[in-house]
Amino acid sequence: MNYYLGVDGGGSKTYALIVDEAGKVAGKGHSGNGNHQLGLETARRSIREAVEMALDRASLTKEQITFAYFGLSGADREADYRILRPMIGELGFPRCAINCDTVTALRAGTDRPYGVVLLCGTGTNSAGVNPAGTFFQCGGFSYAYGDFGGGGELCIEAFRSVIRSWDGREQPTALTELVLNDLGYDSVEAMYNDYLDHEKVPPLRLTKLLFEAAEQGDAVAISILERQGVELGKSATAIIKRLGMEQDEFDVVLAGSVIVRGKGEYIRSKVEQAVRAAAPKARLAKLTVEPVVGAVWLAVEATGIRLPKPIYDGLRSVSDYSLL
Repeated sequence: MNYYLGVDGGGSKTYALIVDEAGKVAGKGHSGNGNHQLGLETARRSIREAVEMALDRASLTKEQITFAYFGLSGADREADYRILRPMIGELGFPRCAINCDTVTALRAGTDRPYGVVLLCGTGTNSAGVNPAGTFFQCGGFSYAYGDFGGGGELCIEAFRSVIRSWDGREQPTALTELVLNDLGYDSVEAMYNDYLDHEKVPPLRLTKLLFEAAEQGDAVAISILERQGVELGKSATAIIKRLGMEQDEFDVVLAGSVIVRGKGEYIRSKVEQAVRAAAPKARLAKLTVEPVVGAVWLAVEATGIRLPKPIYDGLRSVSDYSLL
């Protein structure tokens, strides 16, 4: 019996999934941050924990895994791979591969071997593969290097909008009440001083408040979310043009918790507008399974065989909740 392991290591969680050749889930594991750029030892520990949990639940050894495929956030440049190759090598799998999580998300979101993927989770990243197999990554290295958004920045946008509304630099916003209630303060002044005095950082969970405020019709929150959509649209356009895909028919896969789970069309509508202008035959496809599924499919294909239908069909309903 052949067994395939897929691992998806992101900025907030890591998933491991083992599937047999009949498409049956044999084992699954989960842990925390798997991005070495956010903490090497934490990522090392999280990836090992998720993998060992999956192996234990499957009652398998590493030697019984036909192929292991690791899709890791932060696997962007050769400098990253010089860190990741020995780290993954320590796990002891006879046959394995490492790639950026953009690749596994793209594979999970389309049945074509090419397309574009836009990730918006804790951070943002984007990449594409054209019909000739040429790969291009756009962004993924933080605000200073051209990016905007993801939960790590959107939570700050929500927080600072409350501050700006309080001191008169921004119009009144529904975010004020939502943020104060979430953080447990009676006034913006108390929150402002406490955060300054203790050098606190706005928590990631504030990002979801942008969607709640937007659903109330709040102009400030809508503006922030639409800016995220515009920025992702710019990334998609840059990839399409760089890879010469303007006349191709392909999927633009939307992945990551912010863009997949966020309510409303505030982000998506701006992305769709940009994609339609750059490549009229392209279509948006929201990722409906966890990216770790793409890692499993890539593990199978890495052995040189075409993805069997039972494995493809067997994993199309795998969600975040079913992996816990």
